[in-house]
Amino acid sequence: MRHARKGTTWLSVCAVALLSGCLDGGDGAEASRGASDPAKATTLSQKEASESAIIADLMRRESVIVPGSPYAKVTDAVLAANARAAEADLRAARLRAVAAEKNWLPTIGPRVSLSSLGDLVTSLIVEQVLFDNGRKKAERVFAAADVEYAAVVLSEDSNARVLTALSLYLASEQGRAEAEVSARAMEKMKHFEWVMQKRVDGGVSDRSQLAVMSQKRAELEADLHEGVETAAAALAELNAMSVRPLEDLRGRTGVRNTGSNVEPLGVLKAEADKTRIVAQAKMNRAGFLPGVKASQQLGDGGDGALTVGADNGFGFGTAANLKALKAAEDGAERAVSQAREDSARALARLRQNLIAQERQEGEQKALAARAKDNFEIFDRQYESGTRQVLEVANTFETWLDAERERVQTSYKVSLTRLKIAAALGQLVDGSRI
Repeated sequence: MRHARKGTTWLSVCAVALLSGCLDGGDGAEASRGASDPAKATTLSQKEASESAIIADLMRRESVIVPGSPYAKVTDAVLAANARAAEADLRAARLRAVAAEKNWLPTIGPRVSLSSLGDLVTSLIVEQVLFDNGRKKAERVFAAADVEYAAVVLSEDSNARVLTALSLYLASEQGRAEAEVSARAMEKMKHFEWVMQKRVDGGVSDRSQLAVMSQKRAELEADLHEGVETAAAALAELNAMSVRPLEDLRGRTGVRNTGSNVEPLGVLKAEADKTRIVAQAKMNRAGFLPGVKASQQLGDGGDGALTVGADNGFGFGTAANLKALKAAEDGAERAVSQAREDSARALARLRQNLIAQERQEGEQKALAARAKDNFEIFDRQYESGTRQVLEVANTFETWLDAERERVQTSYKVSLTRLKIAAALGQLVDGSRI
């Protein structure tokens, strides 16, 4: 008799599992096969993740940085030293997605009760959801969207880190370039100061002119020190986030053009978040609707039961709760539209800034060349005795200012190009992330 009850018990469990597989639209058999092989189950989840539109979009993105260039070496060094906290979040999200793929299977848990005679009775209960108004499906959708969201966050973090590193590298290069301009001019300015000193000693010029010349030389020396210190500070910060020292790197390289049809990372993040919010709303809504569960107690005298009910009880606020869930879905859709608008505005601003800076770069280059020509004319006239040394020094200072502006504008152009690429997630290859 005991064996008969055991056979009936396990038969009930098998029947419940089979019925669940039928209600799940045939996916249960495939998931069951995957569950028997953990390695295969992981492969299946990775395949599904790669078929995600968002993750596939991220993986297709190619870096605009030229391989082997100083930019590429900086990128490699800072990514190798990255703690990648966002990667741990992505790994956890993927594991949750693998677990969610099996949420249609029965659950087994203990039951402990006190009998009328004062004895503790323990048993195992197998419970299977037969109908849940789409809750289990929504859980799987939420888990998949959670992976997408974590993948976008990881891409954002990686691109932001590379942008920070390249910004520091450009700051160090700009400081060096400005210091080199000042260093080249220092000898000439010292010569002018020496000439003025001799004129003052000979009674030809007055000391006020010498004071002006000394002030110009001191300002130039201060600019030289500022450039050196700026470069050193930026390089020290860059080395702090790099796996190896980068003092030997020099120069800039052009970056490839960004894709014209690439969706900004902010939009992809909002779309993944919208999917999560909609799935969460469906799970919550299913909690207010009646579902069907089958349960079976394992052991001698085990009883089976079919339960109809809702996880959340009905109350006076139920209608408002359901409306709130609908409003959450609408809000998620609006958030995507807002993210698309914000990203479009930010990119439009950066692209217009780039156009203006490229124009300014050309103008500053022409102005610097003209200022240099003027200085050379004044210098020749000074050598012939038709110009005063202070006039030549003033013209020389004008050329120096124009040259510094040219250097600063050229680095602004480089930085803006990198900012555009970072907003589009194109500073690091998507497959590498």
